[in-house]
Amino acid sequence: MVRVNRDIEPRLLRAFTAVADELHFTRAAARLYVAQQALSRDIRRLERELGAELFVRTTRQVALTAAGERLLPYARRVLQAQDDLAAAFSGAEHRPLLVDVGAPVSTGSQVLTEARHRLGPETELVARFHSGLAGAAAELLAGRLDVSFGRAHGLDPAVLARLEHRLIRYERIAVVLREDHPPARLEEIPLSALAGETLYAAAGNPTTTEWTDLAAQLFAGRGIAMAEPFPEIEGDEEFIRVVTKRRWSVLASEVFIHLPGTVLRPLTGPVPLSPVSMVWRKGLVHPGLDALHAAAHALATTSGWLHRPPGAWLPSPEAGVMVRDLRTAE
Repeated sequence: MVRVNRDIEPRLLRAFTAVADELHFTRAAARLYVAQQALSRDIRRLERELGAELFVRTTRQVALTAAGERLLPYARRVLQAQDDLAAAFSGAEHRPLLVDVGAPVSTGSQVLTEARHRLGPETELVARFHSGLAGAAAELLAGRLDVSFGRAHGLDPAVLARLEHRLIRYERIAVVLREDHPPARLEEIPLSALAGETLYAAAGNPTTTEWTDLAAQLFAGRGIAMAEPFPEIEGDEEFIRVVTKRRWSVLASEVFIHLPGTVLRPLTGPVPLSPVSMVWRKGLVHPGLDALHAAAHALATTSGWLHRPPGAWLPSPEAGVMVRDLRTAE
């Protein structure tokens, strides 16, 4: 019987979980900000200390062995406990909280603004602008972000299980049309009026897969095509330039930037909704997080953010998910 080292270094477990998440040594090394050779050494050392092979490596792929699958939940619990311990004694409640709001015009931005009004000058909420929750989730898990906003149930369930989240708003889905487009004269656009149209929905952008998945569900069976995959577009100015040049119609939400020469029209028949959640790292304790919860609750209450019109459309799996009530942060 192999004698297992009872003093395994947390660094080795972090290396293991990074590779288990990415199933790619180069990406895992980049995530941990270490050289790939150093990461490989740590994995080999952990395998020696456990007396078990944790990964099957080929020239094309990396996969967990049965021993690796068995180790993964234990490694996550150990690392979470270490993070909780460090937070409890590091004065982490005084550091700036990094809050990804997606874009300056967004539900997250509104919550952030309201939360700042509730905090004293000693607590800082610093905005970040990742284009989608899928990309932000990786930053949350790596500890480079604290909070983000987006369609939580559009994430990989294994990723979502490692985060905390709460529904804060149903955003009505809309479409951006050129001013000279015939349906643009309507105040609301029936989905049936878009049959035969091609809409941009961020296909090809790996950081916004939760939005592209929602669009694919909404378009299915309605004769609406999705624009071909296009590289990630960074920043409002570049987005406006590309959309204007390519003359795209864009699937959007009711909270969206203004594009010159276009109109934003809500969709109907049925009314499609995009569920927006606040998402944060497990174990996070910070007065800024409490303020964000309180702000989200206040805005949802006063602005009817959780109202669902009768017969409204929701993507799967949200259409069958029981809604957790907003709690008021103390």
